[in-house]
Amino acid sequence: MVAGLATPTLVALVTVSLFAGVGITAVGPGGVFVTAALYALTAASPGTVAGTASATFVATGLLGSAAYLRSGELAAGPERVAALLLSVAGLVGALVGVRLNALVSERLFGLLLGAFLALTGVLVWYRTRTDRRTANGFDLAGVRGRTLVTAIGFAVGVPSGLLGVGGPVVAVPLLVAAGVPMLVAVAVAQVQSVFVAGFATAGYLVRGTVSFPLAVAIGVPQLVGVVAGWRLAQASDPRRLKRALAVVLVALGPYLALT
Repeated sequence: MVAGLATPTLVALVTVSLFAGVGITAVGPGGVFVTAALYALTAASPGTVAGTASATFVATGLLGSAAYLRSGELAAGPERVAALLLSVAGLVGALVGVRLNALVSERLFGLLLGAFLALTGVLVWYRTRTDRRTANGFDLAGVRGRTLVTAIGFAVGVPSGLLGVGGPVVAVPLLVAAGVPMLVAVAVAQVQSVFVAGFATAGYLVRGTVSFPLAVAIGVPQLVGVVAGWRLAQASDPRRLKRALAVVLVALGPYLALT
């Protein structure tokens, strides 16, 4: 057994983690399923759930960033600056979120996670309605664009640190809703997740709430999924996948909130 988990539970976590990795680089939301699975399937405390999940998102962010750098979405100057602004603002928000996590009870954690999932589902659905209309309406090199990216970074960092859900799950829907092209939004969110998850993990390490055996068990299948998700994003239009994901998120939210 790994981290005291029964084999069926471990298999379920690995399976969820694999598909979560696909979601991270294909459409952005994905890592949130790892957090949800840890909360629903294990007896881990809210701090351990968030800390362990955050640790895996450092690795997925690094691999996702490398993949999108290779495919060109992070090759231009404006995209790299946007990734930096998103990351710096996000890590500040993550530190705030880690602090807040220590004040949250297990019951409140479940309610917040459920509400967060449902809200994310609504954002993802809204994104499918705005992708084509706003694809060319955002200037990453302008002052307004960079200011908005910075604000989104902080707004993403707080729930990422608080709940251990990873940056892309919120950053991508917000960026695309603001007008950033789909693949660029996913790409810069990968960079942000390294910083946000890294600082969040450091905060949870200080509290001793990161389970490394569990992080490895769910992190490896996530990395496999990250590569598959990147290839999927490059080869197909993910609009139908995003809509299906939105439905699942909205349905999963109330379940966790009421568990």
